Amino acid sequence: MAEEEKQEFWRWTESSWKSPDINWKDAEFITVGIDVGSVSSQSCIMADGQIFAYANMRTGSDSPDSARNALNFTLEATDMQEDRMDYCVGTGYGRVNVPFADRSITEIACHARGANFIYGPEVRTVLDVGGQDIKAIQCDEKGRVTNFLMNDKCAAGTGRGMEVFSDLLGISVNEVGDRSFQYEGPEPEAVSNTCVVYAKSEATGLLRKGWTTEQVLAAYCKAMAERIFSLVERGGITPGFAVTGGMAKNRGVMDRLMHLIKLERMKTDWDTQIAGAAGAALFGYTLCRKGKGRKK
Repeated sequence: MAEEEKQEFWRWTESSWKSPDINWKDAEFITVGIDVGSVSSQSCIMADGQIFAYANMRTGSDSPDSARNALNFTLEATDMQEDRMDYCVGTGYGRVNVPFADRSITEIACHARGANFIYGPEVRTVLDVGGQDIKAIQCDEKGRVTNFLMNDKCAAGTGRGMEVFSDLLGISVNEVGDRSFQYEGPEPEAVSNTCVVYAKSEATGLLRKGWTTEQVLAAYCKAMAERIFSLVERGGITPGFAVTGGMAKNRGVMDRLMHLIKLERMKTDWDTQIAGAAGAALFGYTLCRKGKGRKK
């Protein structure tokens, strides 16, 4: 009997989308944003500053290949060819390794600009919980960065940390948030270790002591919320609070975080993981309007 394939609980759902209302052939400018992060890569195609299509997928071991795969994944849902692009901006961890980009722009600027687009001009604080870092960004009504803080390079409190934990407990990363609220006892103390390696050891010890999986998940989500809050608090918290990145989809962390912040976070119908790529595409659109696009 063949050995049973190990289930990858950390693997979240990749996705792509195309607007049913936009005909790219009518657009003057087609711009593309490619966000190559440490954990996920996104591609966003805009037609005259409006989202035409996007895709969200796992980053591979090679940034140029990850950028290419993200773009191809987006184009597959459309009838548009790559050579129709007027301008492409790379952003994120691997922004300088997007081979077909005309320019690279920092993820700080792109997430602020993208959050302004997907949430609206009322955004003043953008929390981006990425795969390996956390950023608290202050911006104005046009999505221009006015200040920001960033955590140290550590997986604790980030998307990668949550992936490691979901694999440890054998719970799909997509279910962690909801499962953390299925524990019916009093809210447990947060997992004390801020290093994800030691947090794993602590969680294993708690399970051996008789804690349920849901109780450990609640403790870890609480720890992540508290770690994120310590950064946001230092940067200043204002109404118009928006969250970008995959962690925005984890209510186990986000609901506990907003309880600490004592604000309601803004809502959007867009996928929160595309903010950086959308911001990059918007920067490309601005440059095209200034006459810096490719010559046809």
